[in-house]
Amino acid sequence: MAKENLRILLACARTGADRHQVGHTRWKFLTWCADSDIPEVRQLATTIDRWWPEIEAFIATGHSNAKSEGINRVIKLAARNAFGFRNADHQRLRTRCITTRRSRGHLRTAQL
Repeated sequence: MAKENLRILLACARTGADRHQVGHTRWKFLTWCADSDIPEVRQLATTIDRWWPEIEAFIATGHSNAKSEGINRVIKLAARNAFGFRNADHQRLRTRCITTRRSRGHLRTAQL
């Protein structure tokens, strides 16, 4: 049920809900969590409340930093895989190659 209530709250970003509607949906979600006897659900409400300014910015703009977070994850993974390389230039080159659009599958070449 918590997942469904959270989904409804975040769906406000797609529906273009006004500030009052978002506030009411948030209040319903936090009230439901507070009434729950499950510690994990209460912790979820605390986390949502703590991150509310960032969530509200996402709802208002529809933009997130997911793309940059994804690229950072790929870079960290490449750095972990390249651990022990003696040449730092090779490690930087490897990171640059991994994060290009072609290697991530965004650039499709024409098939003849």
